[in-house]
Amino acid sequence: MAIQKGIDKWKTKKWFTVYAPKAFEEKKICEIPGEDEKAVQGRKIKVSLDTLTHKPQHSISNVIMRVESVNGDSAHTKLVMIEEVYSYIRSLVRRYRSVSSVVVPVKSSSGDSFVIKAMAITKERTAASRLKAIRKIIEERIKELSAENSSDWIVKSVIEGTMQADLHEKANKIAQIGKIEIRKIEIM
Repeated sequence: MAIQKGIDKWKTKKWFTVYAPKAFEEKKICEIPGEDEKAVQGRKIKVSLDTLTHKPQHSISNVIMRVESVNGDSAHTKLVMIEEVYSYIRSLVRRYRSVSSVVVPVKSSSGDSFVIKAMAITKERTAASRLKAIRKIIEERIKELSAENSSDWIVKSVIEGTMQADLHEKANKIAQIGKIEIRKIEIM
């Protein structure tokens, strides 16, 4: 049996440094291998939010980014999605509580399209009519906030929790709300 001689594929690859989007101050995220610039472009990178913000309370969220442009050995990304870890969401939902979820497609004032998935958890069992009213208030408020503000503001408000606090204040008038979480925000 003859021994094949050839070039090792790993020796032909280059390492590209990946940088976060402008919303995260273009911090260095990681390094990824690739044969050339075209091979790296379009790749998705999943990183925990606490690695970008250096805040332990953000460890429950993941950020998914896509490589948009490659200049030399540096790859710049665009934000695709922020989602909360499934185990955290499951830990919020307990017995004797009600959950109301809403999916809201919105457009920001800067023209970017989003899909925001929110959920409200009540402190006690709640009637279906009240859950429907909570969903309606959350949907209207999310549409209102996103129409008034830019996409960068929307992302920052979800990360910092100001949007959730605003939604909590509005929905708490209908029923006792334990927590409102933005489960996922997808950028189209």
